[in-house]
Amino acid sequence: MRRLLAILLPGLLLLTACGGGEPAAPEPSSQSAGETAKLDSLKLTENGDKKAPGVEFTKPLDVKEPTVKVVSEGDGDRVKANQIAAISIIALNGTDGSTLEDTFPKDPEELELNDELKTNSAVIYNAFVGTKIGSQLALAVPGAAAAEGAEAKPTQLLIVKVISAKDAPPVLDKPEGETVSPPAGLPTVKENDKGIPEISVEGVAAPTALVSQDLIKGSGPALTEADTITVNYVGVALATGKVFDSSFESGKKATFPLTGVIKGWTQGLAGKTVGSRVLLVVPKDLAYGDAGQGDAKGDLVFVVDILGKK
Repeated sequence: MRRLLAILLPGLLLLTACGGGEPAAPEPSSQSAGETAKLDSLKLTENGDKKAPGVEFTKPLDVKEPTVKVVSEGDGDRVKANQIAAISIIALNGTDGSTLEDTFPKDPEELELNDELKTNSAVIYNAFVGTKIGSQLALAVPGAAAAEGAEAKPTQLLIVKVISAKDAPPVLDKPEGETVSPPAGLPTVKENDKGIPEISVEGVAAPTALVSQDLIKGSGPALTEADTITVNYVGVALATGKVFDSSFESGKKATFPLTGVIKGWTQGLAGKTVGSRVLLVVPKDLAYGDAGQGDAKGDLVFVVDILGKK
C-alpha cells in the first residue's frame, strides 16, 4: 500500500478500535455498519475512467462511530476472501465537502483481504469481502476534538471504488529451487535437525563490500526495491558469530517493505527471486554502524529465505 497508508489507514485504525472485536460474518458479506442513515443523502455522479465521482451529501456530516456503506453496487464478480482488491479513493472533509486527497487519476491502491485484516478490522473486511467489482463504498471516519496544540479534525468521508481483485500470490513455507555452491571464504551455512540454518563465521574476513550470494536459487519472480516481502531469516554478528535475531526461532514469517530495512538488505535482496535462500555479508556502513542495535554491531551476516512478495 502506498498512498493508501496516508489516506485509508487512519480510518482503518479507528474502525479497528471500534469494530475490530466483532466476529467476521461468513463470506460473502459486504456488510454495512455504523450510522448508515447519515449517508442516506449521499449521491455519486460518474465522471469516467481515472476520475473521481461527483459527491453530494448533506453537510456537515458528523458521525460518532466509524460507518461504512455500499453506495452503488457494481456488476462484476464478487470479491473473495484472501484476494487483493485494487481500489481508488477520494477523501472529503465532512464539514464543507472539500477534497483532502484523490487517488483516482493514479494507479489503484491495493488492499489485501487477509486474516490479519479480518482479525484487526472486521468492519472493513466485511465491507469489502463479498462486494462486487465496480462497487463504490462510503467510509465515514469520526473527527477528533481539539487538543492542546492541535486543531479539531472534522469527520472524513472516503468514497472507495473497487476497480478489480486478484488472488494473493502464494507464500512458500520454505525455499524452493536449485542448490548453489558458494565460493570459498564466505560464512558457511548448515541446517540443524529442526531445519533452521546455522551460520559459522570462523576464519571469515571482514567484508570490503556487500556480499549477496544465492545458496538456493528460486524460480519465482524477482524482487524490486518497491516490493513488500515475506521471509524467514537469521542474523549473526561477524565478530562474534552470535545470533542477534531469528524469525525461525519465533516460528513466524516476517513481512515488511524492502525499503524499510537496512541498506544491506535493500541492495542485497533486490533482483533476487522468490524461493531463494540468500547469504548476505553486510558491511557495518550498510547495517547499523559501529554503534549497532543491541547485539547487531559491526559487520553482519544473514541467511534470508525469500518466501513471497507483493
